[in-house]
Amino acid sequence: MKQPPTPVPCPCGLPAAYADCCGRWHHGPLYLQAPDAQALMRSRYSAYVLDELDYLLRTWHPDTRPATLEPNEPGTRWLGLDVRRHVRLDADHEIVEFVARVRVHGRATRIHETSRFTRVDGMWVYVDGAV
Repeated sequence: MKQPPTPVPCPCGLPAAYADCCGRWHHGPLYLQAPDAQALMRSRYSAYVLDELDYLLRTWHPDTRPATLEPNEPGTRWLGLDVRRHVRLDADHEIVEFVARVRVHGRATRIHETSRFTRVDGMWVYVDGAV
């Protein structure tokens, strides 16, 4: 008897399958509808891992969004995400502090950022961050 396929774990580190976690914000009927800044930040981390560049641009505030993004360099390996803090400032502004680990060309790097998020037309977007 053939076994059903094993669900792909979500890159963001939560104990859920990608399709049930960040994947639902990346594609399908819940596209771009992360319910809060932490869910958006986790989905953006997963988007970096998976080179979902359109998603990253669409979830970036128009005032701070770059014109384009480059895909991961060959050999890039995202190693994990640690959300340190999530603070709701008011109904439309939140911050998320996180540490993301990545290895590029064999060299490991930590990205420690406190990011600002706001809601624009009902959708959470990344504004900027202090590294």
